[in-house]
Amino acid sequence: MAKQNSTPKVVTKKHIARLERERRQTRLIVGIAVAGILVVVSLLVYGYLKLNVLQLREPVAEVNGVKITTGEWQERVKFQRAQMINVYNQYSFYQQNFGFDYSQQMQQIEGTLLSPDTLGQQVLDQMIDEILIRQEAEKRGITVSAEEVEASIQENFNFFPDGTPTPTTTPTEISFPTLTGQQMTLSPLTATPTEVLTSTPAPTATLDPAVTATATATAAPNTPTPVPQPATATSTPYTLEGFQTEYETMLEGFKTYNISEKTIRSVYEVQILREKLLDELTKDVPRTEEQVWARHILVEREVEAKEAYKLLQQGFDFAQLARTSSKDTGSGANGGDLGWFGRGAMVPEFEKTSFNLEVGEISEPVQSQFGYHIIQVLGHQEVPLNDSQYQQKKETELTNWLTNERAKGTITTFDTWKEVVPMEPVLQVQQQ
Repeated sequence: MAKQNSTPKVVTKKHIARLERERRQTRLIVGIAVAGILVVVSLLVYGYLKLNVLQLREPVAEVNGVKITTGEWQERVKFQRAQMINVYNQYSFYQQNFGFDYSQQMQQIEGTLLSPDTLGQQVLDQMIDEILIRQEAEKRGITVSAEEVEASIQENFNFFPDGTPTPTTTPTEISFPTLTGQQMTLSPLTATPTEVLTSTPAPTATLDPAVTATATATAAPNTPTPVPQPATATSTPYTLEGFQTEYETMLEGFKTYNISEKTIRSVYEVQILREKLLDELTKDVPRTEEQVWARHILVEREVEAKEAYKLLQQGFDFAQLARTSSKDTGSGANGGDLGWFGRGAMVPEFEKTSFNLEVGEISEPVQSQFGYHIIQVLGHQEVPLNDSQYQQKKETELTNWLTNERAKGTITTFDTWKEVVPMEPVLQVQQQ
C-alpha cells in the first residue's frame, strides 16, 4: 500500500483573522440575544412590580397629609362589593323563601355593581370621611380598644357571650299643643293643627320634592360592617366555637379577593370611632325640634301675589282667599293650612320666612321654585323628638361637620383611580 500524505495544514494569518471575526460575531449575537432576553425579563418584572407593588403604593387621595393608597382603596372597593353582594343574597333569600318583594333594592345593587366609577367614588368619599373622623378623634383623645372591636364583631354575628340582650321599649313623649286665643282667631275653621306634631309632614305643592330623600341622603352613611351570610330566617344563639368557625369562614371568603383581616377590623374600628365622635359632637344637641304652624297662598305670578298681599293688608280673610286663589289646591281647600313642620321640610326660601315670622304675621310675596307664596304663621313651639328622630338630627349634625371639615381641610384626589376600579367579586345572579 502507498503511504498517506501526513503533511500538516498550514494556518495562515488570513485564516486566523477570519476565525477571530467569526468569534467576535458569535459573541455579538449571543450578547444581543442575552441583552434582549434581559430587556424582556426586565419589562416583565417592571410590569409586575408596577401592577402589584408600585401602583398599589400610588395615592388616590391625600387628606391633610395622610395618603390613601391605590392598594388600600382597591381593597375597600372589593370589600364593599362583597358586602353589597351579601346584602343582595339576603334579599334574594327572603324573597324566595318568604315572598317579600325586594326587586327594587336588588336592581339598585345590580346597577351600582355595574357602575365602577360610582362605587369607586362612594368608597373614596367614605375613606376620606374616615380619615377626618380619625383625625378629630385623635385630637379629642377618643380611642377604640381591641376588646371593643372584638365585641362589635361578635355582636354583628349575633354572638353574645353574656347572653342575648333583651330589647327595651322607651316611651316617646308626644306633645299636643293648646291653642291660644290668637291662634283660634287666626284659624277658626281648624280646632287643632291639620298635622300631628311630627318632623316629616305630608307633602303639599309647596314641599321640596326632594325633602324626604334629602333628610336621609345628606346624613353621613354608616360605615358598612361585615354581615355573615344568613342560613335561616332567624338568628340562632351559638357557642364561642361556633362563632369562631363562622368568623374564620368569613375571613376565608374575603381572602379569596385579597381582603385582609386587618382591613375588616379597621372597618369595625372606624365605625366605633364614628359613633363615639358622633356622641361627642352632638352632646349639646337638644332632644327637641323647633316647629312652625303656617298657612300660605300660592300663585304663579308676582303681580297676583302683590294683589293678594294688598287684599290681606286690607283685612280680607286669609282662608277664604287661599280657597279661591291658591294654586296649591291641597292646602287651599283647607284655607292654606300646612300644619306643623320642622326645618328641612320645606324649600329654603319658604322655610326661612316661616321661621322668622311672628305668630299672626303675614309675609310679603316670597318666590320659590313653585311660584310666589304669601305666608302667615299660626304658631311656634319646641317638639320632643323620639329616638329615631333624635338620631337623624345627630346624623345631620355630623354630616354638616364633615362638610365643614372637607371645606377647610387640604384634600386632594387623583383621577387615576378610575382606571383601576376592581370589578370583583362578581355578583352571581340566580335565574328564578
